[in-house]
This record gives sequence, C-alpha cells and structure tokens, in this order.
Amino acid sequence: MPVHVELVTAADTAEFGARLADVLVAGDLVILDGPLGAGKTAMTKGIAAGLGVQGRVTSPTFVIAREHRAGSRPGGLPPVALVHVDAYRLGMTGQSAVDELDALDLDTDLTDAVVVVEWGEGLVEKLTDGHVSVRLTRDPDSDVRRVTASRVDSRADPRERR
Repeated sequence: MPVHVELVTAADTAEFGARLADVLVAGDLVILDGPLGAGKTAMTKGIAAGLGVQGRVTSPTFVIAREHRAGSRPGGLPPVALVHVDAYRLGMTGQSAVDELDALDLDTDLTDAVVVVEWGEGLVEKLTDGHVSVRLTRDPDSDVRRVTASRVDSRADPRERR
C-alpha cells in the first residue's frame, strides 16, 4: 500500500529517507523519480544516514555511481553498503542507456548493498523482482515536497512473492 507524505523542508525529506532506511536491507533497489529540485539527493542523504554508511553523500551526476561502505547502522540493525546511482546521463555518450547500465554491474552490487537510483524509472526495474518506488514532486512556489512511496513486486505470479 503506498505511503503519501507531505514534507515541508529539505531536512524533512532527509528525515523521511532515514526512516525509509529502517526497512531496507541488502538487495533492496530504491528508484527515486521526480523533476530537478524535487529532493532525490536529499532523500538519498537521509537513506545513507539511516543506513549509517561511510563517506559524504553527494549527487553522482558526472560519475554516474558512488559506493559508500557500510558503517555503524543506527538502532543496531545489520550494516549494509549503499550504491548511489544517477541515471540521468545514461545514454548521452552514444552508447545505449541499457548498455551503460549493464556496464555498472549493479546486479552484483544488489547482493550486499542497498542500491538507490535517481532518474532510474523505466530503466532499472529489470535488475530485481521488486523494488521500492519513491516519487517526489515539489511545489513550484515553496520547498514543500510530496512523496509517494511503495514497494513494487514485478513478478507476475503472486505465488512467487516472499
């Protein structure tokens, strides 16, 4: 069932990401969708804080992907690494976006990390049987963001679900 939340500040967006991290485990794919300025990187910073990963989280716009090693996770939950991907520029090199995505080898990272992909909708869903979809919108006249988050199971047969 989708969760709908209104977030007044960028700090609220990061806090929502930290709460989302409480239910994430290695192998989870999180797809962040929304226009420029909607809060995708702020959400990822919150997820990273909630996972307790090491290193400063910044947008990987030009490097495409950054890996953050597992650290001490809040609440005593098992440590997990984070791979942060910005798929916005995939396909701009003359190579297809799918080929560039395959070169990142994200399916390997999914075995022991949470993978968060900005701008990945319609491109990365094939990596797993399910993912967490987070859609962000931003009020053009303020910093208020609206978030809809849900778990999506892409397997056709419901008997295959965990």
